[in-house]
Amino acid sequence: MDLVDKMDENEWNYHGEGNKSLVVSHMSRVLRLLKYSSEDAENAPQTTEETFRQMENIVDFSNNVMSPLLGDKFVHSGEVVKLPLEFVRQLSIKVQHHRPAWRCDKVMDIYSGAALCLPNLTTPSIPTHNPPLCVEIKPKCGFLPSPEHVSKDIKTKVCRHCMHQRYKVASGKWKRKSLYCPLDLFSGNRQRMYFAIKHLIEEPQNNFKIFKGGKCIHGDRDEMLSVSSLLQKLRPYFSCGNGRNKTVLHDFIQVSPTAVDQSPTPVDQSPTAVDQSPTPVDQNPQPLPRDSVLGRILQVQLLDSLDIEGLLPLYRRVEQYLHHFPKERSRLQIDGPYDKAFLEKLQKCPAEDDGSIEYAVAKVQQYRVAMTAKDCSIMVTLVPRRDEEDGSERAAFSFSASILDLDPKPQDGVRRQQRLDHRVVSAYLRDDPGPSPPLYPECTLLIHPV
Repeated sequence: MDLVDKMDENEWNYHGEGNKSLVVSHMSRVLRLLKYSSEDAENAPQTTEETFRQMENIVDFSNNVMSPLLGDKFVHSGEVVKLPLEFVRQLSIKVQHHRPAWRCDKVMDIYSGAALCLPNLTTPSIPTHNPPLCVEIKPKCGFLPSPEHVSKDIKTKVCRHCMHQRYKVASGKWKRKSLYCPLDLFSGNRQRMYFAIKHLIEEPQNNFKIFKGGKCIHGDRDEMLSVSSLLQKLRPYFSCGNGRNKTVLHDFIQVSPTAVDQSPTPVDQSPTAVDQSPTPVDQNPQPLPRDSVLGRILQVQLLDSLDIEGLLPLYRRVEQYLHHFPKERSRLQIDGPYDKAFLEKLQKCPAEDDGSIEYAVAKVQQYRVAMTAKDCSIMVTLVPRRDEEDGSERAAFSFSASILDLDPKPQDGVRRQQRLDHRVVSAYLRDDPGPSPPLYPECTLLIHPV
C-alpha cells in the first residue's frame, strides 16, 4: 500500500523503539520502521525488495500464526506501506534527538521506504473528560522449566527474568535491579499481581511504560519520573479518594491486573468497565482464565516444553539435515511462508520424538513461536469515565487490551539464546550469595496447571 497523501515529518512524533524497529505516531496511527547497525548507515544492509519481504513476513506471521494462537480480538497485525524516501530521511533527522542514547547504536532504515502501519492504541477515539491512559507491559516468561530438561537446578527455582536482571546490572545495562518477577504477574493471585505492577512502576526499565494522551510520561531511562511526580500526573484520575499519593498509587495499580487477568474487550469494540472500589486481596493462587490476555500469552509460551537445553539436540538435527540437503529448507518452511500450513505443523507435532526431521523442525518452530510470546508487549488502554450510583460519583475506567511485538524469531537465534542462557545462569551461580531469606525469595514459585 502506498501512502498517497502528503507526508509531513513535522506531524509525526517519536513514539518509542525496541531492538529492531523504531515507532513514530500521528493521531490515530503509528508507523513502525526497521533499524540496522550504525555500521551500515552509509549502505543499506539488504535490498528494498528484501526489506518489504521482511515486513510482509512479520504481517503474515502475526495474521496466520500468532493471531489464531493468541486470539484475533487481541492482535493488530497492521499492513505494509511504502513511504516517500524524502519523508523518511527528514523524519530520521527529526526523531534522532528524541532517541535514548543507549539505542543509538542502530539507525533507522532510510533506504527502502518500507513501514508497518498500525493503529495508535495510546489515543483511542473515544470522547473523555481526561486524556486516556495507556499502560504498556512487557511481561516476559511466566513459567519455570521442567527439571527433566535442565542441567542446573537453579533454573527450576529462579525464573529467567530474575537471573537476567542480576546479569544486566553486573554488565552495566541497568543501574539497579528490578524486583519485578513475571511469575507474580502470571500467578493469578491478586496480591502477587499487585506487587508485580508496583515493582514495574518503581523500576520500569524497558518492560513498562505509561502514556497519557498519547505521550509517554513514565518508562525507561529517559522518560522515567520519580514515583511521586508520576502520581501527581495521575491524581486527576483518582480524585474521588482522599488524593494522597499512597491512595492514588493503590488505585492505579488495582486497574492493571483487572485488565490483564480478565477477558478484556478488543480496542475496536466497546471497552469493558472497571471501577476503583477497594477490592479484597486474594491470598490463594487462582489459575489465570485461559481466554484472558495473560492466560493466552502463557499458553503460547508453554510451547517451549523442552527449554533451550532440551531443544538444542533437535536444533542440531535440523542444522545437520539442512547442511546435507539445503534445498529442503523451503519444503520444511524454515523461513516461512508463515501460512496455515506452518501453523498446522506446529499444532500436529507428535508428543514423542519419532526420530524424524519433521518432528525436530516442529519442535524448533514451537520454540521460536514461544520466544515471540515471551518477548511480546501488552497495551492496556484506560478510558476514564464517571459512574453515578446512589447519588455519589466514583472513579472508573473502561479498558481494552491488545498484544503487540509479535515478530517471528529467526532460526539462527536458537544458538544465540543457548549462549545467552549459559552466560546468564553461570553468572547467577557465580555471584549467588546463597539462599535468599525465606520472607524475601528472589522468585516465588507457583506451578501452573497445564
